[in-house]
Amino acid sequence: MGIVEAWMREKPIRTFLARLAQRRAAAAAAFLASPSATTVIDGEGGSDGSIPQLSSVANSVVSRCSRILALSIENLQRSFETDFPHSCNEANTYARDLLEYCCHKALHEVTTRPDYLADKNLRRLMFDMMLAWETPGAQDVSVDNGSIVRDSLEIEDEDEGSIFYANSTRLAAQVDDKKTVGLSAFARIAPSCPIIADLVTVRNLFDALTSSSGGRLHFLVYDKYLKSLDRELRSVKGIMQSSLASSFHLDAGECILAIDGDKPIQPVLQHIGISAWPGRLVLTTHALYFQSIRVGYGDKIVKYDLSTDSNQVIKRDLTGPLGVRLFDKAVMYKSSTLTEPIYFDFFELGGPSRRDYWLAITREVLQVNRFIRKFNLGDVQKAEALSKAILGILRYSAVKEAFHIAPSHFKTTLTFSLAEKLPKGDMVLEALYNNYFQLLDSSLRHLAIDSAVDRMSENHSIPFSLYALSRMGFLLLKTNDKSEKEMSFCAVCFGVTKSLEAALEESICYSERIESARATVDQVKVEGVDANLALMQELLFPLIQAGKIVYSLSQWEDPLKSLLFLAFMLYAIQRGLISYIAPFVFLTFAIIMLWHKYIGDGKLLEVLEVKPPPSKNAVEQILTLQEAISKLENFLQSANITLLKFRSVLFACVPKATEVVAAVLIVAAAFLVFLPSRPLIQMLVLEMYTREMPLRKQNTEKFRRRIREWWARIPAAPVQMIRPNESKKKR
Repeated sequence: MGIVEAWMREKPIRTFLARLAQRRAAAAAAFLASPSATTVIDGEGGSDGSIPQLSSVANSVVSRCSRILALSIENLQRSFETDFPHSCNEANTYARDLLEYCCHKALHEVTTRPDYLADKNLRRLMFDMMLAWETPGAQDVSVDNGSIVRDSLEIEDEDEGSIFYANSTRLAAQVDDKKTVGLSAFARIAPSCPIIADLVTVRNLFDALTSSSGGRLHFLVYDKYLKSLDRELRSVKGIMQSSLASSFHLDAGECILAIDGDKPIQPVLQHIGISAWPGRLVLTTHALYFQSIRVGYGDKIVKYDLSTDSNQVIKRDLTGPLGVRLFDKAVMYKSSTLTEPIYFDFFELGGPSRRDYWLAITREVLQVNRFIRKFNLGDVQKAEALSKAILGILRYSAVKEAFHIAPSHFKTTLTFSLAEKLPKGDMVLEALYNNYFQLLDSSLRHLAIDSAVDRMSENHSIPFSLYALSRMGFLLLKTNDKSEKEMSFCAVCFGVTKSLEAALEESICYSERIESARATVDQVKVEGVDANLALMQELLFPLIQAGKIVYSLSQWEDPLKSLLFLAFMLYAIQRGLISYIAPFVFLTFAIIMLWHKYIGDGKLLEVLEVKPPPSKNAVEQILTLQEAISKLENFLQSANITLLKFRSVLFACVPKATEVVAAVLIVAAAFLVFLPSRPLIQMLVLEMYTREMPLRKQNTEKFRRRIREWWARIPAAPVQMIRPNESKKKR
């Protein structure tokens, strides 16, 4: 028997058996495509233990889940009906709820292996779960299984069979290379593995993966994403186990997330003032570390703590040699503990993708630490929040490396950065804390394990990110076996996401409106100072015309009209109607808006036609800009001179002028105190409006001349500009 067993293990017999299995699988595939096979799979035959309510693809997935869990399909179905009795009464959702239940339990079981992302069998199984989610019921359209054999046979030849696939007589219904899944299926299945997706950012992750496929996810894209994610996990784990981690003297639970500048041809330059030093930049879950390389001084490590509350600001900025702002490839870091900002220059010949990546992940670390401080999280909750941030950064890196996509603004895949950018993102963070971290804390304190099960609803799991990372070999928190067992139990709980999903839906709805409004803003932007002035004049045309009419009346070009307008203003002030002007204007605008909404013809807003000014060449535009800058400089000089003259009057540098101004101020104060407001306003309007009338015009010009002459005699207060010592900025 030993000789026979040894002979059976030889490669030729394995090849022969693989080919035999291939023929059997092909025959089984042909049988599955026939109408009689559909009857058997749907449960009418009853020989393979399939569930009649499920489709062929769903039965395939449930069958593999039962083998993973070492339970029969009947026992698995009975367990679901026991845990979720209310779902049994809903015929419309029974198939999908049962499928989700089996998928979540199976995924929780198989993800205990630290290398499960490298298993192509599991990657295919998860994709099939999504496909089955779209057609769970027996009445749904069945999936074509014409080319389901190739991947299965390749795996059997390499791994000598797998628990994820049936044998040749019970070949599971798979999908061919043309089948894709949508957002709903991806959003329900993928977050079951917290390493693969997060509930807050799952929509954006799906958009990134399907940016070139019309909103449908292909297996090849999904498989490539998981392979890239597996490489990122292994890379970070390798860094943590290397000697580099020990040289930075990291705190307990601190994890290195990214390193840059370790290649001599691509260093990171740290700018302080006008000095710059090359070195290595390291980002951890708590801080930024810069290890400068100085010839003759050795390596020096500087820590910029991101976990403290020190008014920290991180943004993109310009930098260059000797402090010259030339290149837009730097990250500026500023906090209250630093005397001046620090600039990290990620110089490269291409675009600023390297800088943008570091800016995104550094902001994510800053945001998660703000979230920890805001809700005063405990040790376990803090480790869980950091774990979610770590996984978000790994997913962000995986998408960037695999597809060269770096989503921004509302489409980022970083959890805490997205909540910060989204409208009403604070509500998302509050819902995340109330329905996730509080459950985690209560479950680990032996207070609400049973209630957590009672609150299971809608078959959506929330596995803990901390536990998922600990399975992969990342130790952010030292726990004993008992608490880890409880964490394992909590990792398969369902539900507790309704308020979080509601907050996400509302926030995403607002963000979509903002994006659409931003698109219209980008369309109406015009270039050039003259073009913008022309557009502004067209938009303010009614106000400009009203101002011209009032100005012409104040010039007494038509004495009768000017006199009638003056009488109307004095009457309105006397009757107290002046206080109703603002309410009247608001009411008028409201009536116009409501009329256009309910009574108008419903047409879209007509395009505003603007006559652009004559086009100018580059030299003319430069001269126009220079002239505008000169006018602005003259205006600032005049304003400063006026303030300096007031300073001279205030400190009695010119005693006579000071006496005159003081007397005028005293009289004005007496008028304001003793005269009622209405007569005072009438006197002010009458004085200003009648300046240009024929009876007063000559006296008005004479009075203005005397005021200008008096103002010209007042000297400006002295000023001395002190230049700072530039040598202090040098290091």
